Amino acid sequence: MEFTIEQAYAAAPDAVAAAYTEAALYARVGEASSLGRPEVVDRRVEGDRVLLQVRYRFAGQLNGPARRALDPAKLTWVEHSSHDLAARLVTFQLVPDHYGDRFSASGTATVADAPGGGAARRVRGTLTVKAPLVGRAVENAIVSGLRDHLRAEAGAVDAFVAG
Repeated sequence: MEFTIEQAYAAAPDAVAAAYTEAALYARVGEASSLGRPEVVDRRVEGDRVLLQVRYRFAGQLNGPARRALDPAKLTWVEHSSHDLAARLVTFQLVPDHYGDRFSASGTATVADAPGGGAARRVRGTLTVKAPLVGRAVENAIVSGLRDHLRAEAGAVDAFVAG
């Protein structure tokens, strides 16, 4: 399943892009997120790039058939991301802790000037869940949870940038 999610920020684009590279941001994101508190597993600076690994947990609701195929407690993953601050571009891959043979996701996020000020962030990706009969339902549930998470995240980023 391909998805696109747009976010709007009051903060300037460079500040938004930089905020996503800071481990301290993720504690604030967790306070507002339906996914719970993300855990920064690793953060490295390599020249103009910041490499991050952040663990997330799916906290949405799965329907009955999906719950029979997948244990919601095992829907955890680590987002491996590379942040190019000069280009305001993030590439990411979600690596599941469980069900690695059934789940894959990757994509990009770009930050640009928003019309009228502030920043606009566009997250584009592809997510695949291989589960007979329920794969599409699980994909829809995960993307729905991701949309909710990113909506809450935008406010946390603006608050983080504001100090």
